[in-house]
Amino acid sequence: MAKSYKKPDLNAPRYRPKKLNFTNKEFYERFLQDNPKHSITIEQFKKIIETFNGKIWKTVIEERDGVQLPEQLGYLFIGSCPRKKSNVDFKKSEHYGVVLQNQNWESDHFLAKIFYTNFETKYRFKNHDLWGFKGLRDFTRAVGQTYPKEWKKYIQVDNKIKISRMFRLEKFKQQKIEELPDLLKNYDEFNLE
Repeated sequence: MAKSYKKPDLNAPRYRPKKLNFTNKEFYERFLQDNPKHSITIEQFKKIIETFNGKIWKTVIEERDGVQLPEQLGYLFIGSCPRKKSNVDFKKSEHYGVVLQNQNWESDHFLAKIFYTNFETKYRFKNHDLWGFKGLRDFTRAVGQTYPKEWKKYIQVDNKIKISRMFRLEKFKQQKIEELPDLLKNYDEFNLE
């Protein structure tokens, strides 16, 4: 028997986490103090940051292996993960009055997840394990639109393997591929030593 769907109360009080906006006036003034030769308005400053961040997330969507962030801050990539057991499709559930699961047929039961990791960067920095990532609305929506069409392109991530271990394995494979031409160049099948 199917469970009946109870529509949520949209007028109920909500918890909204406090958002930090780093493109504020204080940050802009600090930038001007550190870089006195640049004279740009705050609107231009925000536009530069928005354009740069947009290029990063567009590259993450286009490239299979993602992007290494500037200044060794970490890696950002999209991974394909198996869907969890409960993935309620709220719109269809509300329409039919019964709890319906989103089956992800177009991506063969896989979901897109945006991963950020800084465990395999060349230089560790203080409190690196406290860093997190929350994608912008434009970024997450673009991933949602692109993923069903190109889901096979992205790295398949197992739920039980740590991302740092996955990076180590990929780095080892890449190192072996780079060493292969040198080994073949010096290979002599008649030399048994």
